[in-house]
Amino acid sequence: MRISTPRRALDAVLFAAAVACSVTACGGTGTSSSDGTTVTVYSADGMGAWYRDRFAKFEERTGISVNLVEAGSGEMVNRVDKERSNPQADVLVTLPPFIQKANRSGLLQDSGVDTAAVPDTDKDPGGKYVTLAGNYLSFIANPSVDAALTWDDLLEPQFRGKLQYSTPGQAGDGTAVLILLQQLFGKQGALDYLAKLQANNVGPSASTGKLQPKVDNGELLIANGDVQMNLASIKEKGSRFTVFFPATADGKRSTVAVPYVMGMAKGAPHRDAARKLMEYLLSTEAQRTLGPDAMAFPARRDVPDVPPADGAVSPSALIRDVTVVRPDWNEVLEDLDGDIAAYQKATGS
Repeated sequence: MRISTPRRALDAVLFAAAVACSVTACGGTGTSSSDGTTVTVYSADGMGAWYRDRFAKFEERTGISVNLVEAGSGEMVNRVDKERSNPQADVLVTLPPFIQKANRSGLLQDSGVDTAAVPDTDKDPGGKYVTLAGNYLSFIANPSVDAALTWDDLLEPQFRGKLQYSTPGQAGDGTAVLILLQQLFGKQGALDYLAKLQANNVGPSASTGKLQPKVDNGELLIANGDVQMNLASIKEKGSRFTVFFPATADGKRSTVAVPYVMGMAKGAPHRDAARKLMEYLLSTEAQRTLGPDAMAFPARRDVPDVPPADGAVSPSALIRDVTVVRPDWNEVLEDLDGDIAAYQKATGS
């Protein structure tokens, strides 16, 4: 098993060098391990610990090792696009709408994986992508802050320079913030709100994952995140922050479904091995571990949502009284470039 995890938003040259270094240090993408082929997975960050255990089990059974590269959703799709003439990734895992963007850009191919156990709403009818794990947008607060917060509370001066959210158009969770606000306040209302919030915002961030330690240590008081990543950080690292969902003036809390979605990269160097890995990750055996081990939701309809055994807060319990918005991500993608341009203009970013 080979795992490399760049955690910062790098410029194109440094990011490419970091990925190249991580790959060549382990024998190189496209090389063979002692027992078989190496499959390369490009994934949105957040599922590293779950991947580690699953990939080890997969290698033990098949002799196929796995090289993992993690970063923000947008960075991963951009990387695959840049490598179009010389594909390096076999499997791509991102949050929406980036998986839809990858598909529309011709970066995915039909994997041939049996996805019958996954609901039709959670997969591409053409077989190009399928949900790997369910997940939802959330926010986190440092323990010094009462997390019973409204959207209006986040505009208060006490959070100036102490609040940060990942950048819409670059990070999946950051894009989800924009989409949720559009659902709550309308497109212009969302822009008006984010323009006001900019007074408190520290600045852009291409990866949501790197905001967690900043909230944990008090450098930030508020940041966005997602249920899986945030609960996993609490469980695995002992992170000290509270997961919450900002409320509107009427007290209603809402979130957006932002699943981890998996597809096979077009031109995947190891298509057969990649298909076997995807089949394993969608198997009932692997999917049963998503709740207790990854703090995520199974994608298969025939796998129950099992809470963690250690008494930790379960993902299901966390969103029980929260209204879930499920956008048509293909429709979101239609307007995304214009929405991001409008966001940048409104916030001056």
